[in-house]
Amino acid sequence: MALWIQAQQLQGDALHQMQALYGQHFPIEVRHYLAQWVEAQPWDAIDLENPQEEFKAKRLLDSLIQELQRKAEHQMGEDGFLLKIKLGHYATQLKSTYDPCPQELVRCIKHILYTEQRLVQEATNVNSSGGGPMEGTPQRYQQINQTFEELRVMTQDTENDLRKLQHSQEYFIIQYQESLRIQAQLSSLASLPPAERVQRETSLQSRKATLEAWLTREANTLQKYRQDLAEKHQKTLALLRKQQAVIVDDELIQWKRRQQLAGNGGPPEGGLDILQSWCEKLADMIWQNRQQIRRVEHLTQQLPIPGPTEELLSELNATVTDIISALVTSTFIIEKQPPQVLKTQTKFAATVRLLVGGKLNVHMNPPQVKATIISEQQAKALLKNENTRNDSSGEILNNNCVMEYHQTTGTLSAHFRNMSLKRIKRSDRRGAESVTEEKFTVLFESQFSVGGNELVFHVKTLSLPVVVIVHGSQDNNATATVLWDNAFSEPGRVPFVVPDKVTWPQLCEALNMKYKAEVQSERGLSEENLVFLAQKAFSSSSSNPEDYRNMTMTWSQFNRESLPGRNFTFWQWFDGVIELMKKHLKAHWNDGAILGFLNKQQAQDMLMSKPNGTFLLRFSDSEIGGITIAWVAENPNKAGERMVWNLMPFTTKDFSIRSLADRISDLNHLLFLYPNQPKDEVFSKYCSPTQPKAVDGYVKPEIKQVVKVEFSSPNPEPSPGNPTFMDTTASPTVNQQHGFPMYPSMNDPMLDAEGEFELDDVDMARQVEEFLRQPQWSGQQS
Repeated sequence: MALWIQAQQLQGDALHQMQALYGQHFPIEVRHYLAQWVEAQPWDAIDLENPQEEFKAKRLLDSLIQELQRKAEHQMGEDGFLLKIKLGHYATQLKSTYDPCPQELVRCIKHILYTEQRLVQEATNVNSSGGGPMEGTPQRYQQINQTFEELRVMTQDTENDLRKLQHSQEYFIIQYQESLRIQAQLSSLASLPPAERVQRETSLQSRKATLEAWLTREANTLQKYRQDLAEKHQKTLALLRKQQAVIVDDELIQWKRRQQLAGNGGPPEGGLDILQSWCEKLADMIWQNRQQIRRVEHLTQQLPIPGPTEELLSELNATVTDIISALVTSTFIIEKQPPQVLKTQTKFAATVRLLVGGKLNVHMNPPQVKATIISEQQAKALLKNENTRNDSSGEILNNNCVMEYHQTTGTLSAHFRNMSLKRIKRSDRRGAESVTEEKFTVLFESQFSVGGNELVFHVKTLSLPVVVIVHGSQDNNATATVLWDNAFSEPGRVPFVVPDKVTWPQLCEALNMKYKAEVQSERGLSEENLVFLAQKAFSSSSSNPEDYRNMTMTWSQFNRESLPGRNFTFWQWFDGVIELMKKHLKAHWNDGAILGFLNKQQAQDMLMSKPNGTFLLRFSDSEIGGITIAWVAENPNKAGERMVWNLMPFTTKDFSIRSLADRISDLNHLLFLYPNQPKDEVFSKYCSPTQPKAVDGYVKPEIKQVVKVEFSSPNPEPSPGNPTFMDTTASPTVNQQHGFPMYPSMNDPMLDAEGEFELDDVDMARQVEEFLRQPQWSGQQS
């Protein structure tokens, strides 16, 4: 409601703009009497491009109707009676208007609230003490608004001068016609008597000489007026071009950059309403100046006066046409990008928008937009020469869409909701580049005219790079290509050039952004986590962050070359961690229960100073998307000696069967989460509820974690009946190996250097053969 209180304080043009937001589509009385309710609703939580979220919009519509009806019922007294009728009428009207399309109500109210916020901010910015910008409103916004005010004054000034010129020229033409009438009278004097002819001729010649002298002076004055007006238009167009560069080349490019980084998990790019309002102001002023220049041209054609004005007007006309063309083509943008990892035969969506469509009345003859997928080479050719023929690199179904105009928000956009890439045509691959490194782009193009077909525009815009895959197994490597491109591409680049190497801090920023977004956590990667990643990426043992500040990482190191001793790349390992966390361990990461980015030696050093039963969780070095439990306990082979154990890693497959919290709860030898938290305090709230007793005569089975290792229990008072080894049922991964005891890594050739199983190093045929030779098997053969 605070916003509405401030909105009511607006004055002048801002107040008129605010009032213009309301009408039959959403009465201002509804905004006033339901102000607190309107501002409290989650309008931004609804994705207007997702038809599946229509039920959320319908729920808000129903709530709005109920609130209006409730407000109407509580009105009392004579004035209340009239208000009761009015609010009831509005409830019926809104239900009738938006019941078939509840998402339009959301679009309408979002536009209203955003515009009110902008108007209030601008007004506060102007009225704030000292003239400084309001907190949260960038100072450049103030500069843009000041420039618009300057342009408005200049445009009004040239309009006034044009009217003066027009009036002066009209009077000149009248006087010129008078001189022609005098000339005609002089020609007709021959029929008069000589005495009268001389008298009349003397008078007419005197009047003619005086008038011709005035016409000569006035012609020079008109020429001066035209020259001065043309020079003023030159200044106005120069400032318009400068303002357009600020808005289109700076602000809009920054919005596109934010949109690109949002694809990596960066903050949302923000709405387009304020950019659209600026672009519409530009379009309005450019069009006014264009019309003024055309009117001057018309006046010049009516009364040709020799001089440089005609050439100057021709230049002005070309300049203003160039400016409007640049504005229209630059503001045809992709509001919602298609997915950058695009799987064939899968439905996807996109939205394109023309920011000046409403102001130029393009919607009066709605243009059609076509989507085509093209290769990187075709995109390069397209930008070099607009006339280059564009063969597509695939077939997109449902690739044509008509732009729709939304009256409530003044937006003109085309919503592609059901596109599907039927097939893709790849270029001949040479060298090491794989199909998951090949970039495509979706080309959106349209054609429309403005000003009664005065100008015809063919507009095009390219999506962010798209990597096409045909199987889910390619998603990991395709995501790497997209991440690198989004993070490190430069504005205005040749499609789709990216640096081959970047500094380690740059890559850390991109990885942290991606990690926080995917895991949906404010707890990002700490400096210690990033040092661990640097050690892994560069095969280094240094724990000093400064040692990595100036190091660079190439694309090949990132996702082409396998890590030393592994069969996967740095990115594949990191992405495996992300997948594991976001699917199963998000809550535990947010609680700080998972340290994760530790190597075996670090875990051992940390645990050896803690009591027996202390454990921590770290990511597996040897398995993609694996997490292991390391704990400190007695060495069963040497009395009084303690050692750190590492459990075989759990993966997404394991946690889809039994959760981490349940598995930790099952393992009685795990007592304290590092450094000293009782495990139940951390994990019990995530454990599965106890199974109810059997019904219908059936006993329900229960899965439990079991790890059979012979060592003394660290619990000084074990519960009765507990064996001296780790009890409970193993995950499928552990169960596969339960016939083999788990020993410390130094004693067990089945474990890798980190105490984790490496199946690649096991001769499975030999192991199975030896296993089947055991006595219990030979007695069963028949």
